[in-house]
Amino acid sequence: MADTLRAPGREPAAGAAPPRRAWTVVLAGLGALLCSLDVVVVSTALPALRADFGASLSDLEWTINAYNLVFACLTLTGAALGDRFGRRRMYVVGLAVFTLASALAALAGGAGQLIAARVVQGAGAAVLLPLTLTLISEAFPAEKRGVAIGVWGGVTGLGVAAGPVLGGAVTEGLSWQWIFWLNVPTGLAMLPLAALKLRESHGPRPQLDVVGLVLAAVGLTGLAWAPVRAPEAGWGSAEVLGALTVGIVFVAAFVGWERSRARYPMLPLAYFKRRGFSTANGAVFLMFMSLLGSLFMISQLFQLGLGNSPLEAGVRILVWTGMPLAVAPVAGALADRFGNRPFMLGGLVLQAVGLGLLARQIEPGVSYGSLVLPLIVAGIGISMVFPTVANAVTSSVPPGDAGVAAGVNNALRELGGVFGVAVAAAVFTRYGGYGSAASFVDGCGPALWVSAGAAAVGALVAAFAPSRAQAQKLDASHAPAEQREVSRVRA
Repeated sequence: MADTLRAPGREPAAGAAPPRRAWTVVLAGLGALLCSLDVVVVSTALPALRADFGASLSDLEWTINAYNLVFACLTLTGAALGDRFGRRRMYVVGLAVFTLASALAALAGGAGQLIAARVVQGAGAAVLLPLTLTLISEAFPAEKRGVAIGVWGGVTGLGVAAGPVLGGAVTEGLSWQWIFWLNVPTGLAMLPLAALKLRESHGPRPQLDVVGLVLAAVGLTGLAWAPVRAPEAGWGSAEVLGALTVGIVFVAAFVGWERSRARYPMLPLAYFKRRGFSTANGAVFLMFMSLLGSLFMISQLFQLGLGNSPLEAGVRILVWTGMPLAVAPVAGALADRFGNRPFMLGGLVLQAVGLGLLARQIEPGVSYGSLVLPLIVAGIGISMVFPTVANAVTSSVPPGDAGVAAGVNNALRELGGVFGVAVAAAVFTRYGGYGSAASFVDGCGPALWVSAGAAAVGALVAAFAPSRAQAQKLDASHAPAEQREVSRVRA
């Protein structure tokens, strides 16, 4: 029987179908590529959208944040659905929703319709992306997982790298609609392959924690809504304060429910007591806050501040966003030998240094040559963090809960992206604007300094991650408790 349930630390039952590892890496990688691509592909199309739809700064933010917001708030739900109804089955469902939403985005006749389609896209990605990591964790043993996740990180980095270039080339050569149309044939080709080639598996929880899903979704939505709306409504407005209050109340209610009331908790809170789990999640939040905030500004800087075309802007950004394709697989492989902490810490330091150097160079008429080195340094930094933070999260929990770990990790990274874009936009409007190239540059520099600061704080968090030896010792000490938890959940 292909469907097998694995308790933590157990191999598949004798006679079970072996995982198709090559197909798993290919299909999981392509799923991650689509999701990561659509986080950033819109970035170089922002000026075209502004001209085509007469879009405001708020509209431009929402074309990115609508996707990230729903992605962040529903990714725990996506992971839970995979554990309950089957990871292969829900991967196919998420891919189908994502593909349909891409067609709707391409057909949008205004900013509102495009934002609505991006909401649906985010919902599909929230199911799709966490299951890519779960499928890999299920298919590979712990000692080989770093290499596989390194490949996953490289492909994810390819999405980040290709996004600005592809968006610029398509926007300039065809139209912005084609950045979404390209997803459709890819998704349609992947659907039958995923249904046939992936091995089905389930998590250890036989029932959905419906109350927990609702509390988490509402709480995360409130926390994400506040920074998105703050630049326009004001941090002291009733809307923003109300959203923060709702978010805090519902997250607190979620914690209370998961701790004492849920029969099958969707998120065992004890995992946050583990340094490997908590530091990796904190690091990924701050890394994406830095990455997407800076990308939001840099993709516009080359066009509005320095006068490049969309394609020229995408190609110039490639020295930054292209680094993960080459560096991430190497970092993932080396992490199996040296541990995740050196790469998480070093990567965030390099990201902070690179963005800081970039912010220092930004001035009217700055040459591209003076920006290349800072972009490369920051790109190497994010390349080191992509695979190692994912490996740290999934390896710090029992194999059966890899979906939960991936869901938390993706929720926090997308939430970090929402905060990053919102904070960067708020700082930009405080010091500059769209009135002229000089005005744009005036606002861009301070926004990039804030993004560099977020990466620096992330490096401080990563410094507290356990070393390889400490992680192995902690894993051994946690094993008995994990077995008791699985027995309790299945009782």
